[in-house]
Amino acid sequence: METDPPGGPVANLVRLLNVEELDADLYRGAVTTEPWKRTFGGQVAAQALAAAARTVPAERVPHSLHAYFMRGGDARLPIIYQVFRDRDGGSFSARRVVALQGGKPILNFAASFHIREDGYAHQLPMPDVPPPEVLPDEAELVLNSETTPPAAPPPPPGLRGALEFRPVEPGLRQASQARPPCQHYWFRVKGRLPDDALLHRLIITYASDAILLSTAVLAHPVAWTADPRHVASLDHSVWLHEDARVDEWLLYSMDSPWSGHARGMNRGLIYTRAGLLVASTAQEGLLRQV
Repeated sequence: METDPPGGPVANLVRLLNVEELDADLYRGAVTTEPWKRTFGGQVAAQALAAAARTVPAERVPHSLHAYFMRGGDARLPIIYQVFRDRDGGSFSARRVVALQGGKPILNFAASFHIREDGYAHQLPMPDVPPPEVLPDEAELVLNSETTPPAAPPPPPGLRGALEFRPVEPGLRQASQARPPCQHYWFRVKGRLPDDALLHRLIITYASDAILLSTAVLAHPVAWTADPRHVASLDHSVWLHEDARVDEWLLYSMDSPWSGHARGMNRGLIYTRAGLLVASTAQEGLLRQV
């Protein structure tokens, strides 16, 4: 495991998710060091979850979140998060968050927190895929591709910094023929993180938005990195089942059951290397041809 220097990419990611308290139930998110113009949706969702988590007791862990992206955010400006304490019950706490930029809402967000309880347990098995050590880094694939045009979208956020993604099916998103709408990625933070279960859940939330939207495109004869189209996350949901270290390899297994009417539906399952299912995701995205 690499050691991240002070002020390095991993430290910047941790800083990005440590929201600042401005007043009661009012927080400000840090600005990313990535050179994006539009704010990455995973950043807004993770910062909103961080703000909500600041208003509940530490023994209540986030187990689900649902985000609606209303406007594109400006990545060069901070975001204000207003938290509403909807309910604190005997075992669950419900929070709503509105993310504001320039006085306008860019995100509506809801999260639920739960005390740890024992109960019935089952899970779907992890797919049988090659290990990450034999797979290429997505950033290297994109940067070294001779067929990727200058106007192609950049690698997912963090690929050149704190996060590493390794595709089980290299080149799948660059292909221009229709293929089954499913894909698998190993991912991890490229440095050791503190033993903070909430921080790891925040980063899983952040990373879960990086690849998922492209899954629906795979069913169609267009290349994610080349063909002109207007794409954006419309919503994003994450269910956090178990604690997991995101500085160790996690497998993201994704599929798309449907697309139509300029929208695409995507689903994902996130497993530890040992096969424990730690999170599930769902997202509908805008897939508008231009």
